[in-house]
Amino acid sequence: MRILVIESSPHRNGSSNLLASAFIKGAEEKGHQVTVFDAARSSIHPCLGCGKCGMDGECVQKDDMEELERLILSSQMMVLVTPLYYFGFSSQLKLTIDRWYSFTSRLSARRMKTALIVAAWDSNDWTMTDIEHHYRTLCSYMNFQNMGEMLGTGCGSVTMTRASGFERKAYEFGKSIGD
Repeated sequence: MRILVIESSPHRNGSSNLLASAFIKGAEEKGHQVTVFDAARSSIHPCLGCGKCGMDGECVQKDDMEELERLILSSQMMVLVTPLYYFGFSSQLKLTIDRWYSFTSRLSARRMKTALIVAAWDSNDWTMTDIEHHYRTLCSYMNFQNMGEMLGTGCGSVTMTRASGFERKAYEFGKSIGD
C-alpha cells in the first residue's frame, strides 16, 4: 500500500517525528511504500475562502499544496502526524487540512485510510480528548477509514518519548497496518 505520512512539527527531530519514524519503520518492514511530506517546512498558504475551486477544482494559490494534493490523491493511506498544540493539531497541519477544500469532493470519494499520530507533553487522562474528537469528526465528514490513533502522552521531549514506550507502540502500529 502507498502510505503518505504528513509530518507537521517545527522540530525536525522532535517527539512527533520520532513516533512517525518508528511507524514508518514498521510499515516499511510490512512491505508498504511510505512517502513523507514535511508540512512544517513547506510553503503552504492559508485557504482564502474565495470559493473559486468549488470544493472540486483548481485552487487559485500556487504553492506546495499542489505537490501535497498530488501525493494525497495518489496514496491509499494518509497518516497525520502532529505535536499537540493547545489540545489540537499544530498550525502547520491544520493549514494543510484547511487547504483540502479545493479537492474535498475527490478526496472524500476515495474513502481513504487514515491514521493519527500525536505527541503531547501532558499525561492527564483528558489531554487527547479534543484532538481525538476533531480527528474522528474529520474522518466522518471526509469518509475516511480510520485505521487508528497513536496518542503519545508524556512525550514532551525526545528523551521522554524514548522512555515512554510510545516509540515501540508506534513501530507496532506501523507493522499492524494491513493492505
